[in-house]
Amino acid sequence: MPDPLTLLEIPTSLVSNEDPTISIKDLDVFYGSNHALMKVNMNIYPKQITAFIGPSGCGKSTLIKTINRMNDLVAGCKIKGSILLDGADIYARTTDVNLLRKRVGMVFQKPNPFPMSIYDNVAFGPRTHGIKKKSELDEIVERALRDAVLFDELKNDLKRSALALSGGQQQRLCIARALAVEPEVLLMDEPTSALDPISTARIEELALQLKERYTIVIVTHNMQQALRIADHTAFFLLGELVEYNHTLQIFSEPKDPRTDDYVKGRFG
Repeated sequence: MPDPLTLLEIPTSLVSNEDPTISIKDLDVFYGSNHALMKVNMNIYPKQITAFIGPSGCGKSTLIKTINRMNDLVAGCKIKGSILLDGADIYARTTDVNLLRKRVGMVFQKPNPFPMSIYDNVAFGPRTHGIKKKSELDEIVERALRDAVLFDELKNDLKRSALALSGGQQQRLCIARALAVEPEVLLMDEPTSALDPISTARIEELALQLKERYTIVIVTHNMQQALRIADHTAFFLLGELVEYNHTLQIFSEPKDPRTDDYVKGRFG
């Protein structure tokens, strides 16, 4: 039987008629003397899923944390180059970091619900940004839980502790919490690595639904996950962006032999 990838027409370049949501230019990231990312250049386009793949320590998570300035919290971290969000440099002195993190939401590897009710988890962000009216919060909580495909499961238990949910439900709740502040971009740092296959499939289905409205960046060690859901894939190795292209191109006709070796399981 032929490889199903060979039956598909494979694009050969990242050409888009739309302006990129995120444009990364000559980005270097240092942790002290450790050069974690080296001269990264890439554009991330709206309403698509972009996957970052590569072995541990290659710079994937460093880059995703740099996109919403979470690396500001790391002592000794130094950034060179620029990251533009809708054309504006997020590292400019005039950037409001709180507003940036509202526009660029984050979901982490392990579910991290707050030790409070399901409702209060989702309402936390909107309250932080000044929304106090209960009727307005009710609408936001319901919308975010529906967006995360959780409302029908939990609508009668919103006062229940979020810590009592299953791992998969907790991760979808964390996605709902991120969506409650209406971000433009959703960053997902290995969001399914701690989940069982059924929960993983639900998160992947959810990501495919959410890309109709959001720009999604996902870090994954699971190459099959990237192949299943990502429009574009970037392969990192030792801090270098080795290759970035349409996902089918990366997996079927990579241009760099290091990419070919990685996707074929010869290392990593």
